[in-house]
Order: sequence, then structure tokens, then C-alpha cells
Amino acid sequence: MSCVYPGSQETNSIVACISTSVAAGPGQWSPPCTGHWCSSSSTALGKTADNAEVAQEEIVLPRRKTWDKLAVLQTLASTVKRDPTAAHYMFPDDPYLMPKNAANFRLFALSKESGKNAAKFIIKQFPQYFDKISVHPDVTCFMPEILTPQIEGVSEEALKERIHLRRVKESVDLFDQLVQAGTPVSLETTNSLLDLLCFYGDGESTQEKEEEAKKEEVKEDLEEPGVNSSEQKAPKRQFQRGLQSSGPRWRENNNAERIFKIMPERNAHSYCAMIRGMVKHGAFVKAYDMYIDLLNERHKADVHTFNALISAVPHLKDRFSERWELAKDFLNHMAQQEVQPNLLTFNAVLKTLRRCGGVGRNMSLLVIKEMEALDIEPSLATYEHLLFMFYRGAELHPSGIISEVLDDVEKRSFTPEDPDDANFFNTAMQVCCDLKDIKLAYRLNKAMEKGDNWKFLSMDQLNIYWSKFFSLLCMMEQIDVVLKWYKEMSCSLFYPSPKNILELLQALDAANYLERIPSVWEDMKQMGFNRRPELLEELLSLMSREQHPDEIQQAFAKCAEDIKAMHEQSRKEQVQLQWTGSTLGCTALLFARAGRTQDAWNMMERFQQINRIPTDRVLDGFWNCAKQTNCPDEAIKLVKLAASLGLPASQRLKSRTEKEFELSENQKKMLESIQSDSDSDSDSDSDRE
Repeated sequence: MSCVYPGSQETNSIVACISTSVAAGPGQWSPPCTGHWCSSSSTALGKTADNAEVAQEEIVLPRRKTWDKLAVLQTLASTVKRDPTAAHYMFPDDPYLMPKNAANFRLFALSKESGKNAAKFIIKQFPQYFDKISVHPDVTCFMPEILTPQIEGVSEEALKERIHLRRVKESVDLFDQLVQAGTPVSLETTNSLLDLLCFYGDGESTQEKEEEAKKEEVKEDLEEPGVNSSEQKAPKRQFQRGLQSSGPRWRENNNAERIFKIMPERNAHSYCAMIRGMVKHGAFVKAYDMYIDLLNERHKADVHTFNALISAVPHLKDRFSERWELAKDFLNHMAQQEVQPNLLTFNAVLKTLRRCGGVGRNMSLLVIKEMEALDIEPSLATYEHLLFMFYRGAELHPSGIISEVLDDVEKRSFTPEDPDDANFFNTAMQVCCDLKDIKLAYRLNKAMEKGDNWKFLSMDQLNIYWSKFFSLLCMMEQIDVVLKWYKEMSCSLFYPSPKNILELLQALDAANYLERIPSVWEDMKQMGFNRRPELLEELLSLMSREQHPDEIQQAFAKCAEDIKAMHEQSRKEQVQLQWTGSTLGCTALLFARAGRTQDAWNMMERFQQINRIPTDRVLDGFWNCAKQTNCPDEAIKLVKLAASLGLPASQRLKSRTEKEFELSENQKKMLESIQSDSDSDSDSDSDRE
């Protein structure tokens, strides 16, 4: 057998053939030199072509795999599980700095974002203090962004720079100076200025808005001098609230309209920018009129303009059928102008159908089929619009549609494509709650945790989502599963609301698992819910409803002691907690069952102080405690309290005391004196009448 050594002719020929094939690209082979390949192969194998035919084997090289720069970090991150005891990632892992409830969570998160915005404001307002940067080598992408104009003077280049820096007022002023000087501005630059103005709505500052609001108020006062002062104040407050909530609106004859009118030449870009700006800032009728002008000028709109017009349909028509017809007209115009629809087009149609009643519900499935025909994959916003239409109101459709939606969602890891994508998980979880289907909720939660889908839940939506999920767990799951989720979710995924705590207490009651109430009370104190009257009522009512073993009763009495101390402490504060008859009776009963007789009587004596009457349940429970401890004096004292309050139960308690206790002569006389006292009081009342 002949050997092939490195550098020999046979080896070089094989390498040349392989490199020729590789040069053709992955998966594409160019035909090698067959004769040379066969002769070299046969020589290398020690065989000749005359002895046997050499079977040529095709060599397939794998395609090149391009890895993401974060692939290693993502792989390592996938091996780490969430720590249920740790704080949210945006907060330091310090027990003194971690928020305790949803209100603190929101406050701390907004404070963090406010600090970032304050830093950006300082850098933007005082850039001269941040221009000394000595970095070697100078990496451009790591350098801070230049936010101050570098081109001085009145020129089109200076205008372009200010448009790029998004300085709305300076751009408008510079454009006016160019027009007044007779310097022509190119159509491209003017369209860029229109884009800026239509996006920001002239970029009015908050101070300018407040001044304009004050002028409107003065104008209203001058127009209506005969209206009294109380009637004048209400419209002012309403106007201010509307101004703050609605954001910038499209003003009449604003800079965008003024510049558009004086443009010597307009193209489709000019009209499309105006239409999108008018729709964004609420001038829907003007946007439709501008679209008619675009058609009259024989221009074609782009897909983004059609998307804006379709989203404005509910504001242009009142009747459901008219809205759908107008949306179809826009779609037909897209087909006539050969404009290819995209995902946002169909999402805009579905969003319009949400406000078309039964017509929208019937047509929505046809829209989905059209998307499939055009090979457009739905986004989370697409599914959210569907769920909103089919599961809104009292008439809930079967779970078939949401099951099909989850079948598609479970297979994908979504990326943001539509601003409404963030609403899907909350809407879907609300549907699961309305259907009372815990299996669908588990599937939805699994889909939410897949890939980066969890990033669609913002700071506010995150707590709402988990709150709904926990409510469904308390309603449908076994108590062990509920407590497991509660332990893993609390303070790491979400902060329970008072409604969630109330649902948890009701779940413990339904499962007869009341021994866990003291731990829930500790969580309530930590989250700041220990002053909620509705929670205190429910908590004390559950603890005092039945007799429990001594260990549990002692724990319940400790909770009652905390509640009592909290009421006493609130006397020194401006907002005081008020005892009610129910909370007072339940607290006294808990003390009595735990053997803390003096504390129990202190609570019972407060009924007279607050002019409340204990219920028969509290009186019977208190009497039973005296019977268990064989304390006739306590029973006689209770009868005396009931008689002093004029309760009908006093006679019943008196007779039970006489029958079930072995009373001494002194104790019998005390009972008889209580009866005579009550009779004398009733006689005096009748004499007064």
C-alpha cells in the first residue's frame, strides 16, 4: 500500500478539490475534477481503476452557524431559576430597601426612573460640564450623544441639524427665517420638518399649556359674567383634567398646517405626514379630508397612512355597519393603489372591529384568515383584539377560541411588533378568570414565562396579571397549591392587594385551614394592610367563629392583642381606627377562649363606652368560656352586663346560669338583685311614659 505524505502530489490534489467545493458556499458544491479525484483516491487506497470501480462518496459540510453575541450568557441564565425570596431585579436585595406593598413598589420604581430622567435633563441643560472626556482609544459608539447644535447661522444645513436633534421650536423659527430671507428650502427638508411637527404636535411645553389654560379660563369668565362662583369653578377643573389626561391635541392653524399651506410643492410624503399627525393628535375629520385631497392630487398613500386612517374609523362613523364599510373602503383603496398590507394594518382593522359590536365579532375571523393567506404571522396584539371581542360582557363564548389562541402562543417567543402587544397577557388572564378555568390559566402562565414573553408585562401590568392569577387560584385550587403559589409569588413576583388577602382568607375558611391565619396576619402587618377595616372584620370573624385547640387559640389571642394595641396607638394619630360592635365582640371572645379573662372583660366593658350592643353569638361564646373554666362569677358578671345594656338575652343567660352552675347563696342573691334592678329600670321607664 502506498502511503500519502504531507506535501505529496496526491494530498495536494485532494485538498484542492475540497477547497474548491467549500468556496462554492455552504450546501453548494461545485463539481470537482473527476479524473484527478479518482486517480488520487485510487492511489491513496492502493487500488487501480482496472481492479475495481471506486464508489465515490459525497462529502457534505455542515452549514455555518452564526451565534448571537449573548448566546453564552443566555445559556448560563437559562440554568438559573428564580429565587422566590429575592426582591424584584430593579431593587437592591436589602430588606430595608425592598418595597412592602404595591404602592411602595410603584413609588420606588418611579423614583428610580425619575432619577434617570433628572440625570438626562442635567446633561442636556448643561452639556458644557460633560465635554471633557479623555478616552484612548476613542470609541465613537461609547461616546455621549451630541445634543447641542454645532452649525451656526441661518442655512438649510443648520435646519437639518436641528430637525435631527428634535428641537421643534428652534426648527420652526429657523425655517421661518429662511422663508423670510427668500432662501428656498428643499422639499425633502420641509417634509422632515413636517414629520417632526406632526409627531410632537408642535412640541408645546407644560408651561405653555398652563398659560393657555389660564387664558381660556379668563375668556370663559368674561363670556359668562352672570354665573355664580360655584358654577364657574367646575368647568375650570374639568378643563384642566382633560388637558392633562389627553396630552397634546391638534390645534387649529398650528405650525404644521401653516408650513403645509405655504409649501410651493407637495408630494405624497407631505400629505401622509399630515394625515398621520392629525390622527395621532385627535383631528380625525381633518385627517380624512386631507386623505381626500391626497386622492384629488393623484398621489398614493403609504401603508402607515392607511393604518392610521383605519384606526380612526370609529371616530368618523357612529353606526357599526358604517364603520365596517369605511374600513373596507380603505382596504380596497390599498388594493387599488397596490399597497401591501402589513401586520399593523390587520391589527388596526381588528382594533376597529372591537368597536363594531356583533358585526366586528363576525368579521374578525375573516380578517385572521386573510392574514394566513398573506403569510402574516399574528402578534400578541392580534390575539388580544380577538379575546376582547369574543369574551367581553356577560355573554361569554366557550373556551375554544382562547384554547386555539394559546395553542399558537405556546409555540412562539414573541418580539414587540405592536404597542398593543403588552395588553395580551392581562386580557387573557381576565378571560381565564371570567371562564373560571384554572387549566387555561396555567397554560397562559407557562406561555408567559417562555423566552422573553415576560418582558411584555410592564411595571403596572405585572402586578395586575399576578393579582388576577392569584384570585383564580384562591377560587379554583386546593389550599395547599394556593399557599405554595402564595409563598413563591409574594414580594418577588407581585404584591398582594387587600382584595387578594381577603380572597386568601376566604380560601382558608373554605378549606378549614384557619390555623394559617396568624402567618397571614404577619404578612398583613408587613404590607401595611393592618388598618384595613374590611380585612380586620374578616380576620377577627374567622378566628372567633369556632373553638380551636389551646395552641391555636393562644396564637389567635396574640393577633387580637396586636389589633387592640394598634387601635390604642391610633388614638394619638389624626386618622383613628374605630371599634365596631363586631370587631369588639370578636376580640373579647378570642381573649376569653385563650384564658385571658381580664383582657376579655376590658373589651366587653367598652361596649358601653362606644354605645354598641354585643351580639348573641358573642354573649353565648363568652358564657361558654365561663362554663368551661367553671367560673360562676364570670357568668353572673356577664348577665349583669347584658341586663345593664337592656338585652333580651339577659333572661336566657340568667336561667342558664341558675341551672348549669352550682351557685352559693351570695351568688343567688346577686342574680336576684340583677333581676330586680332590671325590673325597677323597666318600671321607671313605664312611669316616664
